[in-house]
Amino acid sequence: MSGREAVSRESGPITESADALEVAPGVQHAHLEGLIPELASAEQVREALEKAFDYRGDVTLTLKNGNRVTGYIFDRRSGRSLQDSIVRLIEAGSERKSAIVYADIAGLAFSGRDPAAGKSWEAWVRKYWEKRTAGEKNIGIEAEKLD
Repeated sequence: MSGREAVSRESGPITESADALEVAPGVQHAHLEGLIPELASAEQVREALEKAFDYRGDVTLTLKNGNRVTGYIFDRRSGRSLQDSIVRLIEAGSERKSAIVYADIAGLAFSGRDPAAGKSWEAWVRKYWEKRTAGEKNIGIEAEKLD
């Protein structure tokens, strides 16, 4: 066996090289900016709030009492029912944190810009190779600002 093969105790040799295993596909984030999902059922509310939790921008929640809250969702706690589930967010333009019961949410909009959109690992590598091909020297491995 060459130095590039590994052995699994259960299934025998792994035929992929260590170099091939090192490059894994990145996470593909759905383009949610501007989306207003339908919240007709409890399952739709839960699915939309899971997407909102993974979203990297602000969302606007319209409550059943008519109030609107805009901010970044940083936590959610799913209970047995919508009444037992809460979403927590940091309100836009402040440090205020709010907890909102799922059952109080009438609407959700992905209202804020996703600050990390288009700034994937693949995009960084593409820019790196463009600079290197153009003859640029001292190309650093530094992350771009998200804003």
